[in-house]
Amino acid sequence: MNATILVRVQTADFDVGAELERLEALGGGAVASFTGVVRGGDGLEALELEHHPALTEAMMTRIAQEAAARWPLLGVTAIHRHGRLVPGQRIVLAAAAAPHRAAALEATSFLIDWLKTRAPFWKKEHFADGASRWVEARAEDDAAAARWDAKRT
Repeated sequence: MNATILVRVQTADFDVGAELERLEALGGGAVASFTGVVRGGDGLEALELEHHPALTEAMMTRIAQEAAARWPLLGVTAIHRHGRLVPGQRIVLAAAAAPHRAAALEATSFLIDWLKTRAPFWKKEHFADGASRWVEARAEDDAAAARWDAKRT
């Protein structure tokens, strides 16, 4: 099955509804998605995301292609924002369309796990007190992504 793949790295917000409608129009029986939002709390004022444009888009495309190779998908969407974002703003969309729900759900889980750990983004948190710090990789995220290394459908 040849999946339609859409990958974008951008500063602008995205319209989740429009992106899901595009996947629905592919004619499958299921569309699954994950939308990530910048967390607030603990005085966080903003999250700044940096990336290497050519490397980031290439890696996101490889991840989307890997999802399409593992599951019978009709479409894959991976959109990730960069720049300065404030709590409550959308940061990432991972979505998949498939003939059946299991493939769409599993592919979406795979997409966000691998985007989180393998797409080259650097995140810096900015706080109300003027402090800032780079976000370190989390063992939980690495473990979630690793479960897909041995698993191939």
